[in-house]
Amino acid sequence: MSNLRIHPTAEVAVGATIGDGTSVWNNAQIREGARVGQDSIISKGAYIDTDVVIGNKVKVQNNASIYHGVVIEDCAFIGPHVCFTNDLRPRAVNPDGSRKEAFDWRVTPTRVGYGAAIGANSTIRCGVTIGKWAMVGAGSVVTKNVPDYALVFGNPARFHNYVCPCGTEISVTEACNHCGFVLHKPK
Repeated sequence: MSNLRIHPTAEVAVGATIGDGTSVWNNAQIREGARVGQDSIISKGAYIDTDVVIGNKVKVQNNASIYHGVVIEDCAFIGPHVCFTNDLRPRAVNPDGSRKEAFDWRVTPTRVGYGAAIGANSTIRCGVTIGKWAMVGAGSVVTKNVPDYALVFGNPARFHNYVCPCGTEISVTEACNHCGFVLHKPK
């Protein structure tokens, strides 16, 4: 028996796969080929493009836009109005003036690691990897890879410190005062 909950105003394509225990809220759209894992939350107005992969226990907040080419690993948090891009050279038309079609461009993949958190209104440039348990501050523009456990923010987003899985800022080999986690040689 499934615990899947899909709001009547949500639009879920026939070819999408959604795991047990996941909630898809009002006005969310999940396109064909998208895969959403178990026990995840797809909030109001979120857009999940074709073939996007979202893991288990992921929270996608209101009005986030996750485009083709994005993979989000388990337990990640995507804040409200976060926007992922997928084209390094976006144009509406080809050099000859003809309208660009799906075959006229190449998707550049993006990956969000296990437990990572991306703050509200952030923009994620395609082709980057956000490491496990990394944290991106609200309003950031991520243009480069983010290491595991890194805290980055700004425009462009820059490294400021490390964070533990509970979200507290820590230094390498320093135990977190809240959860006791100790970070050793992050990647």
